[in-house]
Amino acid sequence: MTDYLDVGAAAEYGDAQAAAGMSAQEEGRHLLAYAPLVKRIARQLGSQVSGALGREDMEQIGLMGLLEALRRYGQPDTGFSSYAALRVRGAILDELRRQDWRPRAVRQDSHRQRDALRALTRSLGREPNEKEAAAALGLSPEEYQQYLLDDSAEEMLSFDEVLQEAVAEAHHTPGPEEQFMVRRSLEQVLSALNEKEQRVIQMIYEFELSYKEIAAVLDLSDARVCQLNKSALAKMKAALQRD
Repeated sequence: MTDYLDVGAAAEYGDAQAAAGMSAQEEGRHLLAYAPLVKRIARQLGSQVSGALGREDMEQIGLMGLLEALRRYGQPDTGFSSYAALRVRGAILDELRRQDWRPRAVRQDSHRQRDALRALTRSLGREPNEKEAAAALGLSPEEYQQYLLDDSAEEMLSFDEVLQEAVAEAHHTPGPEEQFMVRRSLEQVLSALNEKEQRVIQMIYEFELSYKEIAAVLDLSDARVCQLNKSALAKMKAALQRD
């Protein structure tokens, strides 16, 4: 079974909007099959947004995103997992936006801290290391790690919107040529990243690993993984918007 994921309730939700040619029973079966994907994404996002939503809430919201993915996509095939993962992430991130998960004062502090780090980078002529950055911001090592998590999560919320639009376009454009162009654009954006950035993005978006898990695999600190994720997302977002 799927622990506390209420698959039955999700399958019953909005039956009138069920995917063409897919019965409620089939939907329920697919929801059960892909429920582990929902749990992985909820666990991953939970490690990146500072507990703004409880794990159970994230999983239930993600399950509704999975149901929506089924109804948009139709019968799952080999490409469904990637599509569903983005829809599940999107559903959870939409709820985080709706709840305004970072109070305005916290966001303003984050902007000031970001400006201070840019100024430090200019004065040093290079990116500061963790110790230098924490000292410049007047933060303890633990507080600096949390700052990086929150700052990376804010970037992630913004980027996911762009990525979802690109993937949705790939699945709903009228012909194979248009779909190929969207996929090609995404591949080019990824290839422009350095090797570590590519691995971090792959582990987050393809394997749904948390920062801690990625840090262990790459033998890096959590803070360094956050930095790599943030720089990769900024590059990808800029490139996709140019296209």
